[in-house]
Amino acid sequence: MTDQGPAAVATAYFDALARGDVPAAMALFDPGVVWHQPGANRFSGDHDGVEGVAALLGGMMETSQGTFQLAVTGPTMVNGELVAVPVQFSGSRDGMSMDMPGVDLLTVRDGKIAEVHLFSSDGAAEDEFWGRR
Repeated sequence: MTDQGPAAVATAYFDALARGDVPAAMALFDPGVVWHQPGANRFSGDHDGVEGVAALLGGMMETSQGTFQLAVTGPTMVNGELVAVPVQFSGSRDGMSMDMPGVDLLTVRDGKIAEVHLFSSDGAAEDEFWGRR
């Protein structure tokens, strides 16, 4: 893959997720990626490397019984290697549902996503949905 600017990498990542092309999305991560998942739930904390991120996302899909979805809801905003993307994420399981806005902050270096910080509009509701620690 040729070196792409941060906005192009972020767009390719979210486009791949929207198509359900998980391998294409995962290919955009740096091997040493660090994913910072907020909150106080079973998925909270740092997830290291492509394998760690894959396990996190797989766990979210399993817990949400395959219903977890993420959609970009606004413009991509770039500040150097940082890319902020407003999103809406949702899912349901066992009679519970979650549907809220958030912001995904990606750090893009050398054409790869090196770090991910997520922000949720209602952390307590997200923790309740995923299951508190």
